[in-house]
Amino acid sequence: MAMTQNRTASKSPPRIGSSDAPAGARAQRAAERRDAILAAALDEFAAQGFAAARLDDVAKRAGVAKGTIYLYFADKETLFQELIRTQLSPVVGGVIHASHADLPIRLFAEQLTEVFVRDVLGTRRKDVIRLMITEGQRFPKLAEFYYREVIARVMEAVRALLRRAYERGELKDDALVRHPQLLAAPGIMSIVWSGLFERFEPLDVRSLMRAHFEILFGKENAP
Repeated sequence: MAMTQNRTASKSPPRIGSSDAPAGARAQRAAERRDAILAAALDEFAAQGFAAARLDDVAKRAGVAKGTIYLYFADKETLFQELIRTQLSPVVGGVIHASHADLPIRLFAEQLTEVFVRDVLGTRRKDVIRLMITEGQRFPKLAEFYYREVIARVMEAVRALLRRAYERGELKDDALVRHPQLLAAPGIMSIVWSGLFERFEPLDVRSLMRAHFEILFGKENAP
């Protein structure tokens, strides 16, 4: 009996955090699977279009069973919504941050040009935007999600910046305050162009955007 008590007493007490490493490893593997699914989904959507893409093929690209996808995403639309969020939220946040800095409109236009060329056109983000342009009309819930998470947030911030620029006399009228979408026009056009005509006639997007801002703001305020 005493020996049994000694053996019991000699057991090491459980250490706080002793299961952290396995739990952390599981969380890391889960995050890696989730990222792999998102990357595979973007590849499949870009190759086949959102409507034609199948989750079976997304699973094959990601190297997981189809059922694994449903552990992370309810359906194909939810998967694409998360692509929108993860791909574009950093850019949206950057534009909003720059607009809050109350920059002169010329400097903001310069930053907008660089952010678009580097962080959108130079990355897979352009594929997400292109998918919305080509298929958003067929999937109104996705279009609504994209508008709410991307368009509305950017337009609100940019409109406020343009209003302040107008009040400071940097703009000759309030046309841009009423229609801030005009700032995005060359960016949207360049995404369409890159998907359809880039192989025939490459487009200098920086030059295009600078020419556009020169038209909007005049040469003195053009970046």
